[in-house]
Amino acid sequence: MVGVDAGATTTRCVVATVDGTIVGRGAAGGANHNSSGGDIAERLKAAMSQALSDIDRRAVAGGILGAAGSSGAGRAIFGTASAVAWRDLDLSGDAVPVTDLEVAFAAGTAGTDGVLLLSGTGALAARFAAGELARRCDGYGWLLGDEGSAVWIGVRALRAVLAALDGRGAPTVLVDAAKELFAIGPGSAEETAQALLTAAFACPPAALGSFAPRVDVAAEQGDPVARRITTAAAAKLLHTLDTVEPDPGQPVVLAGSVLLSPGPVARAVHAGLTRRDIGTVRTARDGAAGAAALALARLTGAAVRPDVHARLTGHERPRG
Repeated sequence: MVGVDAGATTTRCVVATVDGTIVGRGAAGGANHNSSGGDIAERLKAAMSQALSDIDRRAVAGGILGAAGSSGAGRAIFGTASAVAWRDLDLSGDAVPVTDLEVAFAAGTAGTDGVLLLSGTGALAARFAAGELARRCDGYGWLLGDEGSAVWIGVRALRAVLAALDGRGAPTVLVDAAKELFAIGPGSAEETAQALLTAAFACPPAALGSFAPRVDVAAEQGDPVARRITTAAAAKLLHTLDTVEPDPGQPVVLAGSVLLSPGPVARAVHAGLTRRDIGTVRTARDGAAGAAALALARLTGAAVRPDVHARLTGHERPRG
């Protein structure tokens, strides 16, 4: 089975056997048509080709391809790209396109009920019931939503940098962090601001999220501007979670680099979850494996066994 998780910055693919053993992995650039740029089908094909490099493609029984930005109008775009990539690789079985919500939730739990809270390049919450999406909140992209995401953090930090440079805002160590990230040399405040504008607008929107880890570092070091941004990001994410009305006692699956990396945002979100009446907090570290789990369930017509799911997604406990 083939599983693909096409994010805004990276597309990952796994190939797995029916017992949950991963036999191939591949990666390529992002494949979100709203923010990644480039040819989506080529990105999918590159990741799958790498994962299948040592595998007899005739043995492939099917696949699930999940992607950020594939809801609504994006569904047809990603569906076409998936079909093109599948056909060009001459794979058998069906390539079924889904959203990144389903693959992320499936990466965190073998169950069918619970809530996904995701913050990576984008951000959203989704509540699942009997394996179906019952309610979602946010995930509207970098321009109109994704509150608390890496891009959201990065954009607000860059705004704070510009405000510090022209005098509207408080001084912040984020100025030097931004100059380092974008390789901006010495110059006046005005020259620095203009160089920063040129560099930022030259980036795909998803790439602005690369500033978020530096904002985390600045917040940890006590920079007040950075702290306000990370505190606001955590509050936005917890509000998004509350909006989908999680059922008491059901698991919450955390996904995305902001929530899976140590830092002030993840720490504040974990603290907020502790204060809420929720079940087990689980992590979705391998969305492509979650897609493969969905592909296996579709192939067999039955729920994936917990031991198979654990082996596939990396939740298997070491023996001994």
